[in-house]
Amino acid sequence: MKKIWVNKAASFSDAEQFDQSYYSEMLPSDKLDTMQWMREEYFRSRKMGISNESGKRLRRVFKIIKQT
Repeated sequence: MKKIWVNKAASFSDAEQFDQSYYSEMLPSDKLDTMQWMREEYFRSRKMGISNESGKRLRRVFKIIKQT
């Protein structure tokens, strides 16, 4: 199970700066693991019948990239 944590920011610009620094410090393999987890959660929610308008658009941005 993926751990979930929260960062409390004083403003939107502080939150955006935190996000940018967090993701820029991640290893490429960690970024791929995160994307794979999001992909699995999306398909798991579709199997359980959870559907909404935003879910229809989410699938269009997923693309599997083979590593060499």
